[in-house]
Amino acid sequence: MSKQIPFEMVLEQAHKYRAEMSAFLRDMIAIPSESCDEERVVLRIKEEMEKVGFDKVEIDPMGNVLGYIGHGPHLIAMDAHIDTVGVGNMANWSFDPYEGMEDHEIIGGRGASDQEGGMASMVYAGKIIKDLGLEDKYTLLVTGTVQEEDCDGLCWQYIIEQSKIRPEFVVSTEPTDCNIYRGQRGRMEIRVEVQGVSCHGSAPERGDNAIFKMGPILGELQALSHHLGHDDFLGKGTLTVSEIFFTSPSRCAVADSCAVSIDRRLTWGETWEGALDEIRALPAVKAAGARVSMYQYDRPAYTGLVYPTECYFPTWKVEEDHITVKTLTRAYEGLFNKKPLVDKWTFSTNGVSIMGRHGIPVIGFGPGKEPEAHAPNEKTWKDHLVKCAAMYAVIPLQYLSELEG
Repeated sequence: MSKQIPFEMVLEQAHKYRAEMSAFLRDMIAIPSESCDEERVVLRIKEEMEKVGFDKVEIDPMGNVLGYIGHGPHLIAMDAHIDTVGVGNMANWSFDPYEGMEDHEIIGGRGASDQEGGMASMVYAGKIIKDLGLEDKYTLLVTGTVQEEDCDGLCWQYIIEQSKIRPEFVVSTEPTDCNIYRGQRGRMEIRVEVQGVSCHGSAPERGDNAIFKMGPILGELQALSHHLGHDDFLGKGTLTVSEIFFTSPSRCAVADSCAVSIDRRLTWGETWEGALDEIRALPAVKAAGARVSMYQYDRPAYTGLVYPTECYFPTWKVEEDHITVKTLTRAYEGLFNKKPLVDKWTFSTNGVSIMGRHGIPVIGFGPGKEPEAHAPNEKTWKDHLVKCAAMYAVIPLQYLSELEG
């Protein structure tokens, strides 16, 4: 039999570490850590893991930091990506995004919600486990993963495919407003390109204007966006044109190529092949002889490692009665004496690789809120850090309890 879960004691310990978690999060925020430039924040996380008593801490060849607690046979992982997006237009910030800000309730700065707050709570959940002797027949793996903002899931493709680490399930600590999330739409990055022939702009009839050829395609893409798939839980598929490019000899010439990038969100039942084919079937695409393809990603990690992949990030969900949903629901009820909201993410997470590509169940519970992600004046809530640390500390024991029936 697994140990009894001392819910009240765990919650008390989590409150005790509110200040330490806040200070650790402030430290991470203060270190700029955009994708492929995460080394300094990874080293800071490694230092904190070692300080609070993790049994083993290592950095893999991609640069992900992996911290282990316990030595039991059931491997459970919890993940936070620790790269961030840039700060955008500084005029939209009311405080310095790296110096950050803090009051009694909130912490502000780039990465506060998305998603270094999750890392702060996970590390101190490890300390709570050590403090209260909650180790049992499990090994807890806490991962601080890189390049997610650039290429979600790539870090876990490497962890699963190259490091051969395969947990029984993974808790994603992406922001959920302290609700339980069990799925997300997938996505893919598509490029549509048309060719033209340049000539002097004074006699455009001598050439073939690629920008004009793209015009009807844009209209048909917009129309297509209203006729995509729908799922009762995950919602509808979406399509938007996110970028436009052209080449031309000068401003006094006809453009000889034009391309657009498409952000395509895939709901349950939609496939990457189908998403490409429905664009290729558009009359304007056929008439222009346009090339429709998927982007590839091959940026080097900060370690120099290159692990190329196509920019396809599969849809995933776990069912309402799945053991991971039951585990987190009962852990939440045990800690907070109320029922949780079970929902889904709007945006994409590392679950696209863990569950979408490799079939390892993912369940979400994280501090912060989705609308804070990538926004100016990003913030998270100190009470969220406390709640999440308590949850992460009891999830492994609750899972063992569910397995035992």
